[in-house]
Amino acid sequence: MTRNYKEIMNDINTFVFDVDGVLTDSSVFVTNEGEMLRTMNIRDGYAMKAAVESGYNVCIISGGSNEGVRIRLRNLGINDIYLGTPDKVATFKEYTDLHNIKPENVLYMGDDIPDFHVMQLVGLPTSPQDASPEIKNICRYISHVKGGKGAARDVIEQVMKVQGKWMEHFSGKHD
Repeated sequence: MTRNYKEIMNDINTFVFDVDGVLTDSSVFVTNEGEMLRTMNIRDGYAMKAAVESGYNVCIISGGSNEGVRIRLRNLGINDIYLGTPDKVATFKEYTDLHNIKPENVLYMGDDIPDFHVMQLVGLPTSPQDASPEIKNICRYISHVKGGKGAARDVIEQVMKVQGKWMEHFSGKHD
């Protein structure tokens, strides 16, 4: 009998996110100097910070490489940030081995072909609403929210609510 995604959420202790198309809306603004600027959703950031502070592992694995993105994520308390990653499967295996994480306890959110193979290794593959059809076909959960518009917040909040940790996190010590 196949478990539904809400049941699988009980087992999640690790979130892994792609950047472009998941934490951003896939748009890139290019300056005259050639710098590529992205926008990230504040609510996604708030949820990622809440997850870190609640003891979840949060990891970023992205083929893109942007120091501004790294700085933003570090400011949220995320330490496991792999940018410019040509082989997401190898990086994922390295990360899970290093931290002794079982793949079945991982929620991975990806949106496009570079995420395909690594998403097949995890307990809960998820995607934003506007992910590619190939990715949506392998997902156990597809967010109702588009990438860069709160899709990461959606899955983090759901996992934390299923585990009874969402409102527990807000004990009055946060702004």
